[in-house]
Amino acid sequence: MRAAHDMGRVAVLMGGASAERDISLLSGHGVLEALRGVGVDAHAFDPAQRGLHELRQEGVSRCFIALHGRFGEDGTVQGALELLGVPYTGSGVMASAVAMDKVMTKRLWQAHGLSTPQSVVLDASDSSPVGTAALHAAASAVPARLGLPLIVKPPREGSSLGVTKVSTAEALDGAVSLSARYDPHVLCEEFITGEEVTCAVLGEGAGAQALPVVRIQAPEGAYDYQNKYFTDAVSYHCPSGLPQAEEAEIARLVLAAYRALGCRGWGRADLMLRASDRKPFLLEMNTSPGMTSHSLVPMAARAAGIGYADLCLRILATATLDNHIGNGGQIP
Repeated sequence: MRAAHDMGRVAVLMGGASAERDISLLSGHGVLEALRGVGVDAHAFDPAQRGLHELRQEGVSRCFIALHGRFGEDGTVQGALELLGVPYTGSGVMASAVAMDKVMTKRLWQAHGLSTPQSVVLDASDSSPVGTAALHAAASAVPARLGLPLIVKPPREGSSLGVTKVSTAEALDGAVSLSARYDPHVLCEEFITGEEVTCAVLGEGAGAQALPVVRIQAPEGAYDYQNKYFTDAVSYHCPSGLPQAEEAEIARLVLAAYRALGCRGWGRADLMLRASDRKPFLLEMNTSPGMTSHSLVPMAARAAGIGYADLCLRILATATLDNHIGNGGQIP
């Protein structure tokens, strides 16, 4: 791993314009302080307040992306940095874009034979009375296909925004309407009864390594936005306390999912471990995971003997480009 003084001038991208702005600011400031603490010439940069072209003007050598959600985790910022020739942390343009879209992610995982809950996608793009009526008519048929309870979520949001667990047919319309506020499509997903777990990955390709699994216990299973970031009501177990064989199978599945999407640098997959047969099911892949005090990648890294600052430095050292033409093929 390259030393802190070899990283050059570093911009920590944080904030942004997504619904996850506040969490991104918490992540970004944590990363910024950690990098500065080990001697990196790191500076805060909020793309919602400044043009990305200023990165080149300021002589930035590489970016640590601490943005979450749209315009930060979906390939858009990655594409802009490719054009600027400024290496960045995390997955490239295509992997970021695909992983941000849970529908496309599930299709790719299914093509690779990886387990993920069954689902139905509804089109909420037509907000006219006719379109709304058609949406709710289509939604009414979903329980017959997926059963109850089920999960309704916007496919291109994170941090559990717009997510509802639907236990009755009468509650479905409200859940679909909430999800449609965030995305023109609505993902209805089979509910897997069991334990929620998450598994982080560092590296790329054959060299990618899974960190210890984190087992999550939320009050009444409500691992929502509020409980994720602003309460201490959720219990996290790392080491997970799961049998070694179960943890190994989760790690195997997550690494396969990570590689199938073409992810690099780092990421974190969320899964459900079905109670009936202990089979793991992939829910989503986060390509710019949270780095707050409540975040799970730092927790897993700590269990593997990697401190927060060391984790940030390791991730920063992997900054690269899909296409090296923009800066002559060299990482500054």
